Amino acid sequence: MRWTPRPRRRPVSSEGCLERLKREGRIVIVGASLAGLRAAETLRDEGFAGSLTIIGDEPYDPYDRPPLSKQVLLGRATADGTALPRRRSVDATWRLGVPATGLDMAAKRVRLADGDEVPYDRLLIATGVRARPWPREAEAELDGVFVLRTRDDAAGLARRLDEGPKRVFVIGAGFTGSEIASACRERGLPVTVAERAAAPLVGALGGVVGAVAAELQRRHGVDLRCGVMVTALEGDATGRVRAAHLSDGSTVETDVVVVSLGATRNTGWLAGSGLGAGPRGIACDAGCRAFDIRGIVTDDIYVAGDVARSPHALFGYQFLSLEHWGNAVAQAEIAAHNMLSESTDRVPHMWMPAFWSSQFGVNIKSVGVPSLGTEILISQGSLEEHRFVGVYGYQGRVIGAVGFDQAKWMPFYQELIETTAPFPPPFPTVDRRSEGQQPMDADFPDPSVPTHGPTVTLSGYSPADRRITFIPAH
Repeated sequence: MRWTPRPRRRPVSSEGCLERLKREGRIVIVGASLAGLRAAETLRDEGFAGSLTIIGDEPYDPYDRPPLSKQVLLGRATADGTALPRRRSVDATWRLGVPATGLDMAAKRVRLADGDEVPYDRLLIATGVRARPWPREAEAELDGVFVLRTRDDAAGLARRLDEGPKRVFVIGAGFTGSEIASACRERGLPVTVAERAAAPLVGALGGVVGAVAAELQRRHGVDLRCGVMVTALEGDATGRVRAAHLSDGSTVETDVVVVSLGATRNTGWLAGSGLGAGPRGIACDAGCRAFDIRGIVTDDIYVAGDVARSPHALFGYQFLSLEHWGNAVAQAEIAAHNMLSESTDRVPHMWMPAFWSSQFGVNIKSVGVPSLGTEILISQGSLEEHRFVGVYGYQGRVIGAVGFDQAKWMPFYQELIETTAPFPPPFPTVDRRSEGQQPMDADFPDPSVPTHGPTVTLSGYSPADRRITFIPAH
């Protein structure tokens, strides 16, 4: 009997798979956020005609968050008036008010809080961050204790400020805490700010600039307490907050407390999924593809926005998590493009980090990553006048810059960062005063202090039996 080989099945080209994905594939976006919306619009712009599902834990269409700590608290806008403009119709199935609770990577399904499961061919995670709550639950539940992250948070806090509280107490002097204090002072409300560091903004901009921010707050009437921690919040018999107790033994009477202790990445729903997700976010490559827990890049799961941690070539390929508006837009558009592209057509996420803040009558804008710098040079203006540019250096090159009322100069310093210009800059700049002739220590907090990042344990006795597990940092 003569053996006849079976005809070999012709392999389906990756190009054919992508065309089928574009025609009839299923893409799920978890996160009805700025990044989620812009990704959905880009998918449709690039010819995706399949089914698109957008999942969000809040019951609202995507909205803009920066106005919440500025215009909304000042009464110049309402929280429900912050919806993001649509660049085009996305023709999506919206699952709003139903949080994602789990991910089955093998079955390619997202589990929802209502028990439903949503299948996908490609998944984009854009779940962002949430406000870090006050750690003592009973104190956090007191009437008058707020965080500020969501539309509902802003609406509730704005209503309470409209009532004219006798004092607002802000815990934390980062950018959000400082903007809240600024809005309260603009409304004529007494404000106390407690910050465990030596000055406001030191984590992002260092002690040199932080000292300017401290002077700015005090000049505008803020009772700024630095180098202290809040040890307890005290309520009255009706369950309303009445005082805050500090580590220096002092007590501040207050009827509104705003907890501004930073943010936590929304990755808890991915526990046990096998994805490389932890308190610092979801690790991904420069093309926005997520890593699994073993450090292997996935082909069908992408990440964008505040929840993403990706390497940046300009900053030593360090994995950066950027809570910046522009980054969320740029990364979402790149992730959407790469989801529908051949490997040779994919592009890296190389957006220059940049952010801005408006507080106490000053516009603050930054480019690059100042917190990676070890030195700072005041290249223009004067610290005393609260109008200056500070350039940050690391290992002999420009790594970041910040301007107080000098936003027009930031494109110039961005170009220095992008071209790895030497630090200190070897040329004179306009309006450099005597104080800026020499670099000085940028005075960032000690980088050796442990962070809240995850660690892993490795088990097994052979390469085939190796298992990695995330454990919380102590």
